[in-house]
Amino acid sequence: MAKYNKVVLAYSGGLDTSIIIPWLKENYGCEVIAVAANVGQADELDGLEEKAIKTGASKIYIEDLQDEFVEDFIFPTLKAGAVYENSYLLGTSFARPVIAKRLVEIAKAEGADAICHGCTGKGNDQVRFELTIKAFAPTMPIIAPWRIWDIKSRDEEIDYAEAHNVPLKINRETNYSKDKNLWHLSHEGLDLEDPANEPKYDDILEMGVSPEKAPDEPTYLTLSFEKGIPVALNGEKMKGADLVKALNVLGGANGIGLADIVENRLVGMKSRGVYETPGGTILYHAHAVLETLCLDKATQHYKQQVALKFADLVYDGQWYTPLREALSAFVDKTQETVTGEVKLKLYKGNIINAGVMSPNSLYSEEIATFGEDDVYDQNDSAGFINLFGLPIKVKALLDEKKLK
Repeated sequence: MAKYNKVVLAYSGGLDTSIIIPWLKENYGCEVIAVAANVGQADELDGLEEKAIKTGASKIYIEDLQDEFVEDFIFPTLKAGAVYENSYLLGTSFARPVIAKRLVEIAKAEGADAICHGCTGKGNDQVRFELTIKAFAPTMPIIAPWRIWDIKSRDEEIDYAEAHNVPLKINRETNYSKDKNLWHLSHEGLDLEDPANEPKYDDILEMGVSPEKAPDEPTYLTLSFEKGIPVALNGEKMKGADLVKALNVLGGANGIGLADIVENRLVGMKSRGVYETPGGTILYHAHAVLETLCLDKATQHYKQQVALKFADLVYDGQWYTPLREALSAFVDKTQETVTGEVKLKLYKGNIINAGVMSPNSLYSEEIATFGEDDVYDQNDSAGFINLFGLPIKVKALLDEKKLK
């Protein structure tokens, strides 16, 4: 073991980081400063300060990063329309850079020798944390206990916690691996490790209900956007974090935003997870609807390609890279006209369009109408089709000639 005098630990109070405090002190004899980032996990922060100090930390920072998380990470990703593998709205992925950035800031202020995280050697989060740390403190040593300690399973972690009198909020039967923030809640492990098992939604859901248990009456809402950013709900101006939380309540109550996914992890394996993202699912849907009015075809289609790459960058922890910044610059340009209102109907897990308006709408009823009009000469389409289809016609004539 290397010698460190002071280590800053990314601390959530969950199973992994709870036992890492005594483990660091046992193995390095170092001072441990815990840093807990408030990214909207609400009651998970309760009692965290007392717990960290009792288990051996010399100090704990509890940093409220909610506004920065929403405005600097969630909304840029939303504007890009980035979705990983068609289903995952990146809830854990883009929370890691904002946390790791603050870890580095505190580590530098405290004069720490190293930064420690509780990510496993099988997961994506180790990459996301460490790439961000490298971006802001390229020579800072990083301790990742899961890659070096003798503990091999979550059951053995619980054994260690019990032996060291570390209080836990879980037991062996409900020991799902979870990640919660104001955007989503993920569930992994236990019976979910077999993709053949249907999730026990009645047992695991925390942000809402299953579609079957949603009300029989629909809920209507209207979202207002300015340059691609959601700014108001039902006409009430709200800051980003509050708007997401309000949509979580409405979406959760109507069974919105459940995703049961087998995804490809960056480290090469597939993993199965169940995600709750009620408010985020509503925002993605509304934003996409508004873009159908405000973006021209070429920009809209090219932006869909950009969204795929943007999602990969976020998922892979490459937020602080020149490419992500360049793609965000492109996205911001496309969003200059994405302003308007979207009305939606929520009903038993479904999001149903109920109207969209924009002062920058490219839709012209006068041109698109099936009724009589004076602005479109249908005879013009014959020449267009002849030119557009010319390569097909030339190829067909060649094929006919070869057959003679």
